[in-house]
Amino acid sequence: MLLRNTLSDYRLPLDSSDADALGVEAALAVQHFLQHRQGAAPTPMVSLPAVACRLDVGSIYVKDEGQRLGLGSFKALGGAYAVIQLVLGLASQRWGRPVDISEWRSPEVATVAAGITVTCATDGNHGRSVAQGAQLVGANCVIFVHARVSDERCRGIARYGARIERVQGNYDDSVASASKIASERGWIVVSDTSWPGYERIPHLVMQGYTALLREALAALPKPPTHVFVQAGVGGIAAATAAHFSLVFGKDRPFFTVVEPDRAACLLESAKAGQIVKVPHDRPTVMAMLECYEPSLVAWRILSRVADAFMTVDDAEAVTMMKQLAYPVNGDPAIVAGESGAVGLAGLAKVAGDPALRAEIGLKSNACVFLINTEGATDPALYEKLVGARPEDLTGRTG
Repeated sequence: MLLRNTLSDYRLPLDSSDADALGVEAALAVQHFLQHRQGAAPTPMVSLPAVACRLDVGSIYVKDEGQRLGLGSFKALGGAYAVIQLVLGLASQRWGRPVDISEWRSPEVATVAAGITVTCATDGNHGRSVAQGAQLVGANCVIFVHARVSDERCRGIARYGARIERVQGNYDDSVASASKIASERGWIVVSDTSWPGYERIPHLVMQGYTALLREALAALPKPPTHVFVQAGVGGIAAATAAHFSLVFGKDRPFFTVVEPDRAACLLESAKAGQIVKVPHDRPTVMAMLECYEPSLVAWRILSRVADAFMTVDDAEAVTMMKQLAYPVNGDPAIVAGESGAVGLAGLAKVAGDPALRAEIGLKSNACVFLINTEGATDPALYEKLVGARPEDLTGRTG
């Protein structure tokens, strides 16, 4: 299914708070922060000419976040950034002066961090980033996971010193539990989703994502004409759409949000004209996108600057994982997790349907930008779905 944006606020200017959080100046601040992070080299931009030929588009470029900061997903840029910025802010209040990122490893900052506990709910990747940020700065960390988060992903979070609390139900249930217990115990919720009255920290998380967009724009040989980005609560999709709209203005690329058909909360909200919570029916293999209610900030942005919303099913997502793992005609292999190849799945679905191509103006000279949002963050599941261990695919070409 593909739905064009016909909402009343479509093409209205971004809210000033969203523009401030996700514009060029904010992105440059994130890049400055990353200069003080070990292993913060830019991730690859991968060209897929053989896939582009097969789909009858001019070019496809994939920003591969599978090795970002050792965490295996774009989420490494958000949660850790927000945690460290929050601690620096508290240190500034404590010491009565601005505390710069260059001081984040100082004993004074460590003293402040040791007195706080950060927490969040996660499907896996965001929680790992929050836990890593807490460990780096010396804060305490408790991460809430729901019933379907794999033991492998929980171990990946605990590796950074976080305590894991498992919650019955789905992602939304874990969000509610984290918020309730944090309120009772005075913990700081570092969430990648937002709700009324809770926007500043999600803005910081999304701001962290802009670093990959600055890298992408520097690496792209020309501006993209079309962008397909996957969405759960909508954070990375909204950050991308907002930043590109601010950079390109009226010449921005056509932006399509891609969701699992079993958790399409943004598409259903677009249908309804307001945020809706979709029912939890059947789980999806796209675990990092299995969210049933949009982030308030993400919805406010996407309702204005997303051009279309669409869904893909589990089989389409897994097919694209395999296509990236086993490339042809010289394309490089990309290790994409269950949610990583969803943007490509959306592109392939549109490219194979003449009516959909016409609907979004996807021509044979289109330049398409995608994000591989995660690598094999659950290696055992990746091998089961793809038929190969992720380490066996590194450096492979078709």
